[in-house]
Amino acid sequence: MQDANEGDVQSTAGAQRRIRRSPLLFTTPLVLLALLTAILLWEVIRSNITAEAQTEWPWRLHLLDMDALGSLLAVAGGAVLARAQYARTVRPYLGWRGSWQKGHLKEDASAWRVGVLNGGQHLAVIDTWDCRLVLAGQADSAGAQWVDLDEAVAELAAAGLVVAQDFQIIRFGTGFPLVGTGGYETVLVGAFSKRFVRDVEALYLRFRVTDVVGDTHERVLDCMKGARTDLNAPLD
Repeated sequence: MQDANEGDVQSTAGAQRRIRRSPLLFTTPLVLLALLTAILLWEVIRSNITAEAQTEWPWRLHLLDMDALGSLLAVAGGAVLARAQYARTVRPYLGWRGSWQKGHLKEDASAWRVGVLNGGQHLAVIDTWDCRLVLAGQADSAGAQWVDLDEAVAELAAAGLVVAQDFQIIRFGTGFPLVGTGGYETVLVGAFSKRFVRDVEALYLRFRVTDVVGDTHERVLDCMKGARTDLNAPLD
């Protein structure tokens, strides 16, 4: 799958954004509010013309009593505001953490471990999980495509990197829950050897999750970010 913003992946990496709102829970209340507002305008205009004109079409059309219309507008407006407030309350906060650790690759070698977490208070489920790979010496081309995990692993293997020895990348299936947590414990995304960090310029992971109100959020993670700094030196 390929998006229009692929060429700008470096600037979007690390930023969470909402890419879709629920048509049922977001669009429907707005459409209802717009419809009632249009009816209100119609009735206001109709009430300000002469009685004689009101006997002719289309001004003969009386849609709603003003009192009932006012009540419906108040309900629709309240529903839109309540939905917006609730959406902010249940919004997932997708974070990540990387550090050099042992115990994730063969021979207990130090590995750059990357994990993600949902720092919000409510559940979010994964919709898609895609990869984008840039090997050392390659340009981060705007035409590079997002691929699934199998294709990314095949490309890494073709570059001479070995699964479980140089890297492991966790597969997250559709519907995997990222449970909201009050702590900082992350879910393992991948572990990468010093050779992997040397031979791979960037490994982007794009994951999209849906929250409990049906909105879809996206986070792009550069797994190699921070792995080469002196501050995050490996343990051995």
